[in-house]
Amino acid sequence: MIGKIAPIEGIRMANGIQLTTAPPPASRADDTLLRKKAVELEANFLSEMLGHAGFGEMQGGFGGGIGEEQFSSFLRSAYAQKMSEAGGIGLAESIFQAMSKGAPNVRE
Repeated sequence: MIGKIAPIEGIRMANGIQLTTAPPPASRADDTLLRKKAVELEANFLSEMLGHAGFGEMQGGFGGGIGEEQFSSFLRSAYAQKMSEAGGIGLAESIFQAMSKGAPNVRE
């Protein structure tokens, strides 16, 4: 082919790396899944931060006992999830933007 360049559909290099063209734009379903996962990751991060900040620790000598200690992580997780769904600290949006670059490879 003189004067024309054929598009590269896929080239396998000697070391096994597959080179391909840029992936197609992500669909709405991919965006929804990625945003959900980003919010979930931010919620987990916030839950850990709330735990390290002492949220949910017993305040007095007559607290809820061992049950309160065991279930305080569920309360922290619920608060963190609500915080993240309401916008959180902006981490979910940053995570979403970073993950959306590879969105066509997302599988549920």
